[in-house]
Amino acid sequence: MKTTLDELQAFASVVGTGSITAAAVQLGQTVSGVSRALGRLEKKLDTTLLRRTTRRIELTEEGQAFLIHTRAILASIDDAEEHMAARRGQPAGRLRVNAATPFMLHAVVPLVPEFRRLYPQIALELNTDELNIDLLERRTDVAIRIGELRDSTLHARPLATSRLRLLASPAYLAANGRPRNVAALAQHTLLGFSHPESLNRWPLRGAHGDEWPITPSISASNGETLRVLALRGEGIACLSDFMTAIDRQRGDLVQLLTKDTVDVRQAINAVYYRNTQLAARIACFLDFLVARLGEW
Repeated sequence: MKTTLDELQAFASVVGTGSITAAAVQLGQTVSGVSRALGRLEKKLDTTLLRRTTRRIELTEEGQAFLIHTRAILASIDDAEEHMAARRGQPAGRLRVNAATPFMLHAVVPLVPEFRRLYPQIALELNTDELNIDLLERRTDVAIRIGELRDSTLHARPLATSRLRLLASPAYLAANGRPRNVAALAQHTLLGFSHPESLNRWPLRGAHGDEWPITPSISASNGETLRVLALRGEGIACLSDFMTAIDRQRGDLVQLLTKDTVDVRQAINAVYYRNTQLAARIACFLDFLVARLGEW
């Protein structure tokens, strides 16, 4: 009995997501369906590919070797679909995009309806992670990263820039007053990141130059969490314009210490592997984002 595509996809997805449950969500299948596919695959190969414990899933040595072939097969199928789509003159196939949650929600998702109208044959798969991921491991075509790029093995295309601002809600300011200078921030509730530490150096002029290191009163790993906390009057946050533009237009968040704020703009890049000619579905997506994002 031959191995099926569904079984290969189940195996690769479980490895990429780290769990059968997450793989089921990614593939749009049931947990039991993914588990059965893995069972059939291991039975056909007469070997154990994954060690399952209550906490994690690990590849066996045989599983690591088979994963290389699995990814190559799945990539070949993607290439074949891309080639046939190109002959029809229309980009098509599955496009896997990864971004941090705030950027996905505020920048990518609002553009999805228009992109789908322009490219109806491209099936979008939108995934979020707060930390940088391995594109090959997660079978990701494009990852959108904000800030300095460190992985030199990836190709990068600049998409936009986004300014950082200190913000608070009118309710917070009514209850706690508005800080008149940078030093006055020490008397306020500051909302910052649990990691990386670099995000807790705010672009403010002061004794430390053009950066003001803060110790958060409340910290979170996700910028969207900090945005919601700020909107609810829990403190002052330093957030990027791409996630707060509408809040500021509505007056739900107010900029603070404008004269003391350094004009710092975070770089927003799309990163991807490129061994040969860039696939049409990826190229058109990047062109689309560049044309619409611009600069905040």
